[in-house]
Amino acid sequence: MQKTLAERWKLALKMYVSFFQIGLFTFGGGYAMLPMLEKECVDKHAWTTRDELLDIFALAQCTPGIIAVNTATFLGKKQAGLPGAVMATLGVISPSLVIISLIAALLKNFADLEPVQHALAGVRAAVTALIFASVWKMAKGALKDPVSIALAVIAFLLVALFGVSPVAIVLGAALAGYLFFAVLKEHGKEGDA
Repeated sequence: MQKTLAERWKLALKMYVSFFQIGLFTFGGGYAMLPMLEKECVDKHAWTTRDELLDIFALAQCTPGIIAVNTATFLGKKQAGLPGAVMATLGVISPSLVIISLIAALLKNFADLEPVQHALAGVRAAVTALIFASVWKMAKGALKDPVSIALAVIAFLLVALFGVSPVAIVLGAALAGYLFFAVLKEHGKEGDA
């Protein structure tokens, strides 16, 4: 059922608040925000499913720009059209604009202080853990067969050892997955004959 413009704007405002919270409490970029996105958009509001969220997240990585912003834009558009895309995007970037402005004004005076250095080291450790948790959850949901496991291992090696572009990896994996399952499907038809 199509939402009216008033309903889309009402939902868009809800999305602004949710994405503002996500933007406010996410440190470490797009990967670190995945657990919060899942909690807010899948568990709390049911705006999307886990599988759809992973698809949107993968698409956000392949398009130019910041993963967090792209994800917010795609989710907002999916749920509330243009108003949703605009408000979700504004929601996720608003906290960063405010925080970065404050930090830029204050950090140059305090960056060399030992407590600030220790605090930043703690933030880096927490961000690393959040990214690892996101990877773990994504792996459990996405790696369900030998082909996807093999593609994941190959993709990791190509990025980690050879510095291959993530865009090339995602496009190559999509093509490989499509070709494998197309061949498998064709092979299955021959077996039926």
